[in-house]
Amino acid sequence: MSRVTLAQWQMLAAVVDHGGFARAAEAVHKSPSTLNHAVHKLEQQLGVQVLEPVGRQVRLTEAGEMLLRRARQLIESAEALEDVAGRLSEGLEAEVVLSVDQIFPTGALAVALSRFSTAYPHVRVQLHETVLNGGIEMLYDGRADLAISGLAAQGFLGEPLVTVRFIAVAHRDHELHALKRELDLRDLQRHRQLVVRDSALRQSMDAGWLKAEQRWTVSHLETSIDMIRRGLGFAWLPETRIHDDLKSGVLHPLPLSAGGLREVPMQMIFRDRDRAGPATHAMALALKDAVASECPSDA
Repeated sequence: MSRVTLAQWQMLAAVVDHGGFARAAEAVHKSPSTLNHAVHKLEQQLGVQVLEPVGRQVRLTEAGEMLLRRARQLIESAEALEDVAGRLSEGLEAEVVLSVDQIFPTGALAVALSRFSTAYPHVRVQLHETVLNGGIEMLYDGRADLAISGLAAQGFLGEPLVTVRFIAVAHRDHELHALKRELDLRDLQRHRQLVVRDSALRQSMDAGWLKAEQRWTVSHLETSIDMIRRGLGFAWLPETRIHDDLKSGVLHPLPLSAGGLREVPMQMIFRDRDRAGPATHAMALALKDAVASECPSDA
């Protein structure tokens, strides 16, 4: 059994965070003497001095800094455990916030949402259609319960879900097709490229831009597809979104010497799998099942 209690570590953290015993006592609704006794007893039990006086204030010793840093992990784990227990006792969550990159197959998304709605008709769904770092930023900010992204999220474990294939295309009457030969990077740089703006607010990126002389940046993938259909440029577009256009001949793949096809493996990421409620887990299962049925080659 541990000699030092979690409450003692919490009181030490409060003293440090609030700059002294008096302010900490007000914040945690304890008397200064109670906090002082708890910290003094902690030092006796460990045989290590964790606080030292500096004028009227106190500060951590070098040993105290190391110990409190590790103790905070215990405090956070305990709070997480209590949160999980609270969610379990409350039962079903009222809302699921889902962040999905716009390149994810819309058919699979629609099927997943339909199945989820049938099983959980009273659970609200917030769907955020993001681009590039937008979904990852929502995870970092704690604004999404579940995210589907083609980018890795540092500090999170993702589950492979589907691979999206991109094809470099332009309208059949575009000048690039009129060249009637294999194309290279120099050919593309002379024409307008359409790219979709990263929806992240803080750390956006330009993925796939070739430094073309003309670039149009739009906010939604469907806008880019519509402009390509109108002959206003070229772009790499998800094959699932332009399947009918390719079949009808409205859009033609660009005959590139290299890079005409790109593959983006997408993953599903929980904000916190253990804290996630039954509805969030059900949404994840619905997405996996939908991919299996709608995109069998990628399941």
